[in-house]
Amino acid sequence: MSARAGSGASTLRRLARVGFLLVALGFGAWVVVGQWAEIRAGFARLSWTSLALSLVAVLAALCGGMMTWRALLADLGSPLPLRAGARVFFVGQLGKYIPGSLWPVIAQMEMGRELGVPRSRSAAAFFLTLPVQLGSGLVVSGVTLLAALPGSVAPYAWVFLLIPVLAVAFEPRVVNAVLGFGLRKLRREPLERPLTRRGMLTALGWALLGWIAYGLHLAMIVHDLGSSGFSAVLFSIGAFALSWCLGIMTFVVPAGAGVREVAMVAVLAPVLDQGSAIAAALCSRIVIILGDLLCAGLAGLAARRAEGSRKDHASGKAV
Repeated sequence: MSARAGSGASTLRRLARVGFLLVALGFGAWVVVGQWAEIRAGFARLSWTSLALSLVAVLAALCGGMMTWRALLADLGSPLPLRAGARVFFVGQLGKYIPGSLWPVIAQMEMGRELGVPRSRSAAAFFLTLPVQLGSGLVVSGVTLLAALPGSVAPYAWVFLLIPVLAVAFEPRVVNAVLGFGLRKLRREPLERPLTRRGMLTALGWALLGWIAYGLHLAMIVHDLGSSGFSAVLFSIGAFALSWCLGIMTFVVPAGAGVREVAMVAVLAPVLDQGSAIAAALCSRIVIILGDLLCAGLAGLAARRAEGSRKDHASGKAV
């Protein structure tokens, strides 16, 4: 390939990445504008301290999700440095705001390829992250809701029937067999390294920490809306995890928009009146959108600075 052709391909990839970001940001802004009156009313009831702490908890939760994905990718044979991995994950995750379920994985596959990660490995890590988060989320929600308010679990008992199925799916031999079958059907090369039990347990550990942080984010909001105490914190952890799991089951809706909020309002009914529950759900959605944007921006800047430092170091050596 000539230098001109390589430069043209690099320019096209850069333009595609910018276009992807603009579309994702546009859909994120559309969510905010479409519900602005309700959002403003909800935020008016919250203190700045609660909002700031809620955002910090969301950033921690998003980092937990990134570390879950990074642990799986490393176990499959592509360990990425923290900055590079954060950039691929967080920028790619903005694709969840675009209608359709494949934009995040497509973005991660393309950005990962530039770092030497095979596309099949990026796709495997992405699709493994979802059941890890879903299974751990169901376990967390069942335990915390039962501990905080046992009767609140009854309407959603059918959801927890998925836990035994997902527990079997967490067995590396089962995962590797499914991945191998899928790659053969797609006529792709098999994965060079199978998933290990240690890698799966590491990913589950990060996922559990992420759910706790997400729950704390909701607890900060719920506190200002009328429910406080340790039981409210436990309930918030379970309520967020359960509403997320219900939302992620609707793959067509961008980022579970609408579904997660409806589920959260229903789950919060035992501790908040309907108006307060709606305010909590909408405020949670906006804080998470802000967290997504902050993580993507900060990860992109950190990765760019690291790349600039490497280039300066290399040019210094050349001189």
